[in-house]
Amino acid sequence: MRIHIATDHAGLEFSQTLKEHLSEAGHEVIDHGPQLFDPLDDYPAFCINAAKGVAADQEAGVQALGIVFGGSGNGEQIAANKVHGIRAALVWSESTALLARQHNDANVIAIGARQHTVDEAIAYIDTFIAEPFSFEERHVRRIAQLAEFEATGDIAGKNVDH
Repeated sequence: MRIHIATDHAGLEFSQTLKEHLSEAGHEVIDHGPQLFDPLDDYPAFCINAAKGVAADQEAGVQALGIVFGGSGNGEQIAANKVHGIRAALVWSESTALLARQHNDANVIAIGARQHTVDEAIAYIDTFIAEPFSFEERHVRRIAQLAEFEATGDIAGKNVDH
């Protein structure tokens, strides 16, 4: 599987370990940066580029997921979710990683590099990558509603305020 990753200065050291781990597991890793430590760098472009890579790959039929991380993972998740077709989930446990895939068909996860050990983060990532979407009708329906809102600004019959 192709895995797009991005971070900021807070996760730069972890990104090197993660690339090695994912490559050893047989994944193709695309690193969207940064490549050098800059304590004043900004995460949005890095994370948006990773999310755009996931969206483009999935649209082309390539199996791909994304992992974005920074100090808390919050801003990185927000940035990734600005990309059309991305469902980015903030993950802080193996359970949230599992549910992100099973219930939300998340295609990107965000992790706080300052919130977890490297071993914990890798366990969350491995869980996320290994878990398939459940395809349960209620989850399919909810994801379709999100996609409808993303495309039209409305969810037919669901009383979205205008």
